[in-house]
Amino acid sequence: MDAYVHADLAANYDPIRQSISQGDLFRIEAGVASAAALLILLTASRVVWAVVFLIAASALGAILLYRYVNVGTLGPLPNMYEPIWFTKKVVTVVAEGVATATALLGFAVVAARGSSLPRRTSRPASRPD
Repeated sequence: MDAYVHADLAANYDPIRQSISQGDLFRIEAGVASAAALLILLTASRVVWAVVFLIAASALGAILLYRYVNVGTLGPLPNMYEPIWFTKKVVTVVAEGVATATALLGFAVVAARGSSLPRRTSRPASRPD
């Protein structure tokens, strides 16, 4: 959901720019979120869960920061202050919050198991009669 909303809104934010536009940052976020989702599907290792947590938590932190604080421009980043809520922004915050919590839970589960693979129960070998 995060990837879709960022990709969908990117063109609307192209005019907001410093060295890089906010639209470009949205496209980067969409690509990174898509890659993270693909990595989880391919291999849900501790490292992948940790990376997904960092991606989701940083995206959630950024949207909340720029909603409530007028940070201004930071180096090549434009001033992304937007003190309003709208449907797609709320959907993104919820998706990023769920992704952050899920990644933390996934990391904890995999760490507790000590592996990224599901546990198999061993069956006794059958003996030929």
